[in-house]
Amino acid sequence: MRGAADALDRLCDPSAEVSAHYMIGSCGTLWQLVAEEMRAWHAGAGAWQGAADVNSRSIGIELVNTGAQPFPEAQISVLEQLLRAVMARWSIPAHGVIAHSDMAPERKEDPGPRFDWARLARQGLALWPEGFGADAPLGDSLDAIGYPPAEAAKRLQAFRYRFLPAGQGPETETDRRRADCVARAMRQLS
Repeated sequence: MRGAADALDRLCDPSAEVSAHYMIGSCGTLWQLVAEEMRAWHAGAGAWQGAADVNSRSIGIELVNTGAQPFPEAQISVLEQLLRAVMARWSIPAHGVIAHSDMAPERKEDPGPRFDWARLARQGLALWPEGFGADAPLGDSLDAIGYPPAEAAKRLQAFRYRFLPAGQGPETETDRRRADCVARAMRQLS
């Protein structure tokens, strides 16, 4: 959407059948649109770690950003504060913070490769293990991380958006080794 006003119009329009608990504008303005105890319609069809109906078991946060531009400092600072509070209220671990592209790789691309997951992880607000693992089968690692079944290229792209944002083209050994590292971290946390 073109900006916060358009996004608010859509998220607050019952006929659109889409909503979110929170929305953060590019200047850092925070709107709460749905009470946290209530179900929002932010995720749509998708799954994570084998569980479907992500809407019923998550807090949706929308960022006003096309994904083609950097995320402004004011917006990310507000996101960090909000994540700390939501994670504390609901006992959400860092590895429980996911992207739309993680749970619906065939439909979603947000927040995209420009989003700084490593920054969130340094504050305990997301998972970002450092390094690389073994050259293991990519599909097995993506399954272990929690990615739902999808076209292989779409799953690879979703993984790269999150854990290897510079990755491009066909699957590489770097993809497989990074995915193995993330899968091992997820196994240790689960």
